[in-house]
Amino acid sequence: MAAHAIWSGAINFGLVTIPVKLFTAVRTNDLRFNFLHKKDDGRIYNERHCTVCGEKVEYGDLVRGYEYEKGHYVTVTDDDLKAVRPEATQSVQIVEFVDLDQINPMFFDTPYYLEPEKKGRHAYALLRDALIESNKVAIAQVVIRSREHLAAVKPNGEALVLELMHFADELVAQSGFDFPALNEKVADAEKKVAKLLIDTMSVDQFDPENFHDKYREDVLAMIEARANGEAIEAPEIQKPTATNVVNLMDVLQRSLEQSKQRRKAGAPLDEEEEEAEEKPAKRTASARKKSDGAAPKRKKSVA
Repeated sequence: MAAHAIWSGAINFGLVTIPVKLFTAVRTNDLRFNFLHKKDDGRIYNERHCTVCGEKVEYGDLVRGYEYEKGHYVTVTDDDLKAVRPEATQSVQIVEFVDLDQINPMFFDTPYYLEPEKKGRHAYALLRDALIESNKVAIAQVVIRSREHLAAVKPNGEALVLELMHFADELVAQSGFDFPALNEKVADAEKKVAKLLIDTMSVDQFDPENFHDKYREDVLAMIEARANGEAIEAPEIQKPTATNVVNLMDVLQRSLEQSKQRRKAGAPLDEEEEEAEEKPAKRTASARKKSDGAAPKRKKSVA
């Protein structure tokens, strides 16, 4: 099934106009559930009813309305929205260029593919290659679905990707939270073992194919078993507990040992890892007593 363009317009790059179509670049695999009547498993449907006449309203009879005063609305059509600033609804207006590492990743939101129309392929390739060679991304403004967005135009292989971004006032300020200061006192020994743990868990290149939605697979397996009349026993839930400062070094050391065991057989240890292996962390009496104590038994919960 061919992808359906959700937007058509042009990239404006100086005086250069590149006709393009916009396509979604991501898809979700969320499990979708229907609401049922608990008594008889009957399917529940939502219906739209008018608060004035009480009649059921079909989708085709709906219009947008903005409540400017309690109970009073201004109706707005697609044509009304386009007429406010018509050029904004038909273009990706590039306003500046910047190094990618100058943008906080938190600003990025949703990626879309920009596919060139036939007559715009050469200019499209020109912009893409220029961005690659200059190691820049284009910052642009675009209107999609009645809302203006800040966006970045980025090369991605042969494609140009339009990645929608958050405006500055949409990000919640970090100052409203209680984070440890950057100069928080951390013991050198703890930092050394933490870095060794990072090293043993590091890979040369991130491969997204190595990851999949295990929870989704487990839920589908549970549903299939229930559909086949099988009884499902809920597993015991072990709630994680925060690592106590007293035994942090001990936990880091044990994490390092586990990470080493998971490494490929025959992988050599560097000098620092060997040193850490020969000098296990010391444990205080209080930490030993806490960690050696038996974990409390938990009751099984039924989903």
